[in-house]
Amino acid sequence: MDSSIGIVKAQDTNLAAEELAAVEKLQKAYHDLRAELGKVIVGQEAVIEELLIALFCRGHALLVGVPGLAKTLLISTLARTLGLSFNRIQFTPDLMPSDITGTEVFEEDKATGSRSMRFVRGPIFANVILADEINRTPPKTQAALLEAMQEHQVTAGGKQHRLPQPFFVLATQNPIEQEGTYPLPEAQLDRFMFNINVGYPTEDEEFQIVRLTTMSRSIQLSHVLNGEEVLQLQDIVRKVPVADHVIRYALQFSRLTRVSEGNVPPFVKDFVGWGAGPRASQFLILAGKARALLKGRYHVSTEDIRAVALPVLRHRIVTNFNAEAEGIRSDTIVKKLMDYIPRQQYEEMDKQAAKIIPGAKTA
Repeated sequence: MDSSIGIVKAQDTNLAAEELAAVEKLQKAYHDLRAELGKVIVGQEAVIEELLIALFCRGHALLVGVPGLAKTLLISTLARTLGLSFNRIQFTPDLMPSDITGTEVFEEDKATGSRSMRFVRGPIFANVILADEINRTPPKTQAALLEAMQEHQVTAGGKQHRLPQPFFVLATQNPIEQEGTYPLPEAQLDRFMFNINVGYPTEDEEFQIVRLTTMSRSIQLSHVLNGEEVLQLQDIVRKVPVADHVIRYALQFSRLTRVSEGNVPPFVKDFVGWGAGPRASQFLILAGKARALLKGRYHVSTEDIRAVALPVLRHRIVTNFNAEAEGIRSDTIVKKLMDYIPRQQYEEMDKQAAKIIPGAKTA
């Protein structure tokens, strides 16, 4: 492969001075946010990083973990540190779509006798939405989130109502208790940029959790960013240059999971029923851009793509019966792909791209 192929042109990477300043601001905001979250949340370093990457990419996230791992506390604390409006929706079997989006009510003006319909906004009208135990409600109610997540609007009575910006849906799900639940449809799962696994804390972390939460303490959280600043930083993420070879590398993670394409690894043919779509490739690049900035670089490398591959792909790969019989999960498929896709030629091109990008610096 020609070493010049896929290298970003200098004129496409000449970030303006104000943009470079904004990049520095994003890195500072990232460290400040982690410091504020650390006042409340013990450990969960990878979870916090993935959540903040989704935030700066305008993405929604699904947090999966057993009860008691501070998923709800993490999301509510994040909203407080950002100074954004926050609503929690507890999903239950009797929840209706209008309970989320809002409904039109009939009103009569007693003074004039005139009658009219007025839209009463539901809890979806906030910057940060915690969809708690999203798989506890029927599909028709889950689907009420689809338009809001994709279009950032709600349609009621033939009228469109725009949602406040920035807007994030952060949903939680319990993976161990499936009785009486409604698994999310693939179309809705695909709207979530990240599927974040929230694991158990280490022994030292659990010691700190027990010690801190069983004593009296007062925690003061500071606002790190406001809504307008979050929107500005989201724009900066999309301006980060990315070389063609990095896009090609990201495409392989998606295309090699599609059994119907033919030229796929044997383990994909054996264990995958349905592969990832183009949205996976888009999110791999966007997440790679955000991670590069958070790590202090102004260009995306293939290492960034590998780092975000699991949360982007794990809910977009549908394993088949053979995989279920052998206990193979989608995470296993993604890790096998990391080993299957050759790295050396791409990593050499990463080094060349870093040398010619103005203002670039290594992690």
